[in-house]
Amino acid sequence: MATELPIRGPQDSDPLVARRLQILSTEHFSLLSTRSLSYTESFSRVSMFFSVLSGAVIALALIAQAGRYGETFVVTAVLVLSVVMFVGIATVARLLTVNGEDVRWIAGMNRLRHAYLEMHPELEKYFIVSSNDDALGIWMTMGVHHLPFGEPIARLARGFQTLPAMISVMVAAVAGALSALVCTAAGVYQLVAVALGAATFLAVYALFAFYMWRSISHYLNSVPPNFPSS
Repeated sequence: MATELPIRGPQDSDPLVARRLQILSTEHFSLLSTRSLSYTESFSRVSMFFSVLSGAVIALALIAQAGRYGETFVVTAVLVLSVVMFVGIATVARLLTVNGEDVRWIAGMNRLRHAYLEMHPELEKYFIVSSNDDALGIWMTMGVHHLPFGEPIARLARGFQTLPAMISVMVAAVAGALSALVCTAAGVYQLVAVALGAATFLAVYALFAFYMWRSISHYLNSVPPNFPSS
């Protein structure tokens, strides 16, 4: 447990406390700016993936019209969808990294908020977010503390609303389509190829879900709480 700031009481005329408040406010602004840049990068990455995906779909549609789903179309589709998968995997990985970093920035801001309250405890009633830097405090600041975690459907719905989960579904769908396409080109019966594509979709998304869970758990454990919730 971290020690509390030693100075309390009337603060306006105390230059030491004023300097501390200035330093804390500067750090708080720095974390807010970093979070803003992280969100901007996330949206840019998602936009880039959608651009690659839409361009690939348009290109394959044009090739299909010209080649009538012949050998040229199959080869091109495999190559193009492979590139889309690479971009999608890289996008999901970066989104998870950004989300994990965001957990750290929120923990840092909760610590700063705790410092404010140590110097001015009378302001606690005006804060609607947490001043604790453990997992519960982080979720409260993120606005998910009210989620009924005991209900699996509510937890699953919340997970699908995040950018990494949404992009993961699309990348898994591309992987399933690629798998079915390769199986069809290899002469596998169509129903079997569709079944293999569906299995690939589920397997890829399961891997993404496991990776997302491990990533968030890693970042939560990488910030030992100094001010846990009571």
